[in-house]
Amino acid sequence: MPDRRTVALVTLGCARNEVDSEELAGRLEADGWELVADAAEADVAVVNTCGFVEAAKKDSVDALLEANDLKGHGRTQAVVAVGCMAERYGKELAEALPEADAVLGFDDYADIAERLQTILSGGEHVSHVPRDRRKLLPLSPVERQTAADAVAIPGHGGSAEQSSAEQSSAEQSIEDLPDGLAPASGPRTLRRRLDDSPVASVKLASGCDRRCSFCAIPAFRGSFLSRRPSDVLNETRWLAEQGVREVMLVSENNTSYGKDLGDIRLLESLLPELAAVEGVERVRVSYLQPAEMRPGLIDALTSTPGVAPYFDLSFQHSAPNVLRRMRRFGDTDRFLELLDQIRAKAPEAGVRSNFIVGFPGETEDDLAELERFLTNARLDAIGVFGYSDEEGTEAAGYDGKLPEDEVAERLARFSRLAEELTSQRAEQRIGSTIRVLVESNDGEDGVIGRGAHQAPETDGITILLGDTEGLAAGDFVEAKVTASEGVDLYAEVIQVEATGGAGAVGERL
Repeated sequence: MPDRRTVALVTLGCARNEVDSEELAGRLEADGWELVADAAEADVAVVNTCGFVEAAKKDSVDALLEANDLKGHGRTQAVVAVGCMAERYGKELAEALPEADAVLGFDDYADIAERLQTILSGGEHVSHVPRDRRKLLPLSPVERQTAADAVAIPGHGGSAEQSSAEQSSAEQSIEDLPDGLAPASGPRTLRRRLDDSPVASVKLASGCDRRCSFCAIPAFRGSFLSRRPSDVLNETRWLAEQGVREVMLVSENNTSYGKDLGDIRLLESLLPELAAVEGVERVRVSYLQPAEMRPGLIDALTSTPGVAPYFDLSFQHSAPNVLRRMRRFGDTDRFLELLDQIRAKAPEAGVRSNFIVGFPGETEDDLAELERFLTNARLDAIGVFGYSDEEGTEAAGYDGKLPEDEVAERLARFSRLAEELTSQRAEQRIGSTIRVLVESNDGEDGVIGRGAHQAPETDGITILLGDTEGLAAGDFVEAKVTASEGVDLYAEVIQVEATGGAGAVGERL
């Protein structure tokens, strides 16, 4: 009997891409492919690319080239690009990067197994010519749900033309599917976990209706489309059965959830249901738009048991003139007022945000306004990016462009300020008691976890001290913060909860 076809998924970019990779993994395993972690051990290396900014695109190209270097030295026979950069550039990327044996767009996801088999057999795949995916769904949000079945939207189910074999596989019950493979979002989408982390992301929606002048994401991710609450709940229940203790809700804009389902406040009613899922101890919401924050959502995020009082707010800048050119809303005082409203309800709430410096037309007065905001905002995590033109965006045609060296200087200046301010904020947490999810205990680096104010990958970690014997990934502990280093905290274990995680050891004082 011939060896099974093997495939490795290499994921770059954001948590949304991680969910897409697990959907692809589910589809492939359901069709008989064997998933391996090491690309050198795979017949096909699938690189899930990021197409957001130049640095991310460069990382994606480097990953494709690195995978290509494996060919001829081991098992790897083909390298395939998927994801945002692949969707955004299609045929252009295929021509510019012949090292990739194929460039697949979102429309290929439902037939991913067939596409890879064709490539592995020496066949040729003709890459797509990119199109504006915003035009695939109706302009009116309330009309989109009925039209969505005919459109390929990663994380939302298969296309209308999915194969009958895949349809049959997708309709299997959880018990009938291979271990770790399950219907994750209704009867048509499969998801296969690619790691055993106690944290996993769940897509709440896809696409974006905002028209920020610097952002190309809506053009290749499409218009905003919510997933139905039942799909989100079913996927969360399945993840809990796989040992997940924290679920992070992701999309391009979570504050818009439900607007195409007839209820803009749907997230407020969904959160308690998600938090009540057996096995889930913490629900975290990411990607919030400041201009769309409403009192009811603030209440839900600060007072719902099991929901982290955590605010990932996309400020981008605080100077009114810059924000208007970005086609965004707000200013320093309104943003600070929003933070005051949040902290009045949850004083220890975690807040993070990203900012762009060097935007066309940005003045020193604008930078002074941004510095005033950052200095007073007490943010736990700050990402700073230097502006660069993105083709297809309105800002690419703006006047007032700054020289690259000036953008680089502003980036360095505000990165230093961000590092200083977030370190100060971490110091302010010394003496407080936090609830920490243990993520690893490898013996070498100690016991590492995250508090409610720390999102995965972006916001720092908490190193646990004291009596940590027996702790394992998935455990929750109460701990007192004793020191900080940058954004990272050190905390002494006070009590271990019997949460049912992999290493639950009962309560211990």
